[in-house]
Amino acid sequence: MADFTIVQQHSLSMEDARAAAQKVADQMAVDYEMTHQWVGDVLEFKRSGFSGTLALTEGSAQLDVSLGFMLRGFAKKIEEQVSKNMHKLFCGDDADKDAA
Repeated sequence: MADFTIVQQHSLSMEDARAAAQKVADQMAVDYEMTHQWVGDVLEFKRSGFSGTLALTEGSAQLDVSLGFMLRGFAKKIEEQVSKNMHKLFCGDDADKDAA
């Protein structure tokens, strides 16, 4: 069961959405030693204490994240940051501008 779920609407083609998700997955593999694989239009990712899926559809991306015991105390902070990053990734603008 996911600790949090984020759904981000987008206007990208499936090809562009997948390319954007792959770019982030590749960087996370380097930065956080996270493994990932595509199963259809779903990107599965995991590392010790953190796992989930990113399901792409026409017009939306749904991220489901499960956190290990040690990270659960930071769930709200992680969810907020990931939500901003997803908005930036799939909408192509800075989420911080929305708060201004």
